[in-house]
Amino acid sequence: MIRLAVISGKGGTGKTMITAALAQLLPMSLVLADCDVDAANLELLLSPTLIRKEPFMGMKAACIDQALCVQCGECEAHCRFESIEYDGDAYRVSPLRCEGCAVCVHVCPAGAITMQPRQTGEIMYSETEWGHLVHARLVPGAGNSGLLVNEVKKTAMRLDGDRDLLLIDGPPGTGCPLISTISGVDAVLIVTEPSVSGLHDLKRVVTVCRQFGPRIMVAVNRFDLDSSLADSIQRWCDEKDISLIGLIPFDHAVIDSVRKGIPVTRAGPSPAVHAIREMESRLEQELAGCGTRG
Repeated sequence: MIRLAVISGKGGTGKTMITAALAQLLPMSLVLADCDVDAANLELLLSPTLIRKEPFMGMKAACIDQALCVQCGECEAHCRFESIEYDGDAYRVSPLRCEGCAVCVHVCPAGAITMQPRQTGEIMYSETEWGHLVHARLVPGAGNSGLLVNEVKKTAMRLDGDRDLLLIDGPPGTGCPLISTISGVDAVLIVTEPSVSGLHDLKRVVTVCRQFGPRIMVAVNRFDLDSSLADSIQRWCDEKDISLIGLIPFDHAVIDSVRKGIPVTRAGPSPAVHAIREMESRLEQELAGCGTRG
């Protein structure tokens, strides 16, 4: 199985739109994974039918056994995250503030505090017209999105490991969720835009990706909004020996398709669709040279 992640250095570049279009166009058996777990929205364009979902248990949180607590206040005094408060009759832990450091467990003289599993999200397994989709939701305010990303990928590989391609809609940026997404993939398609921040963040995400060794490709969305910056991106990619496989023009058909909740390639002929089809053809050629990882 080839593993391809569609990512971006910044939000709003159109990577989810492109991922949905590729899901329809690529002539391979697919399993899809939405690893942008902090703001998962690939499902909005693929209209999945939920098959099942399961809880995601993040890092443990402190829990005070009120029957054992002697109300000495040591836990509150030592908690640097201010997650333990006295509410008038007992000390209680705020699960949204607890970072799971377990300092309170060690300082409690009565042994009243233990670390307990807590649900911080859920993983969903759904059916789409183009293959199964593994997606997730993180509880608002919860951390550990990198761990949830890893679980989404593992679930996709475990349940659909016989597919030709794992197509991942990844998160923007260069943080932990991005690192968890690109770890172990064969190729990344970085979607950028012709702006100063677009080029700056493209450089940053390429630097991160090169630590993991995937084949790197770039697509410029809405390239015609600033042809000068689009040319700068092309020159930089040439200097860094990176394949620029797509130049997608600004197109109202993309906006209309998102409003309708369908892949733009389902909306009929348009300049953007023509460019995406050309990009998909180049992408196939690039993927043909990718070796799979164990």
